[in-house]
Amino acid sequence: MLISMTTEPELQRGVGEPDGFRRLWTPHRMAYIQGENKPTGPAPDDGCPFCSIPSLSDEDGLIIARGSAVFAVLNLYPYNGGHLMVVPYRHVADYTDLDEAETAELADFTKKAMTALRAASGAHGFNIGMNQGAAAGAGIAAHLHQHVVPRWGGDTNFMPVVGHTKVLPQLLADTRKMLAEVWPQGSQSSQG
Repeated sequence: MLISMTTEPELQRGVGEPDGFRRLWTPHRMAYIQGENKPTGPAPDDGCPFCSIPSLSDEDGLIIARGSAVFAVLNLYPYNGGHLMVVPYRHVADYTDLDEAETAELADFTKKAMTALRAASGAHGFNIGMNQGAAAGAGIAAHLHQHVVPRWGGDTNFMPVVGHTKVLPQLLADTRKMLAEVWPQGSQSSQG
């Protein structure tokens, strides 16, 4: 797509008065903004997507890999391309509620996610973490999930900073397939 720069306001019917700005429409974000498919309460049967995703096929659920206690899934509303989450199957809200096996596999899957993202996209770094509770920014506070966000030098530009818009270069289904193909099997060593 070629975007031309012009000093004259461009008439864009249906968007109000011409103001010189071009619009990059991202209507899929409205579902997130309006809270579509968010749980109605804290219980697993209150519509928790992390409880229902494992019953879907990997392709339909955007699942990259499944373990015995956790699974890795793409974020529907990513901060960056390849943004995934490591989620325990068990519906628990707090990190301290995980048992030893869940904690160990969550850590192992986080390492595997980093390895896969480096192999698939050459990630230079990562933001890794979890928001514990709604007050800390957890979008789905009732079901713990750890974010793994790949980062590249210079990946923040004017679009998210000024335009509050993230441009993602790949469809989620394609990203899922690419990461699933390079997901490490078995045990792995740490990569710095």
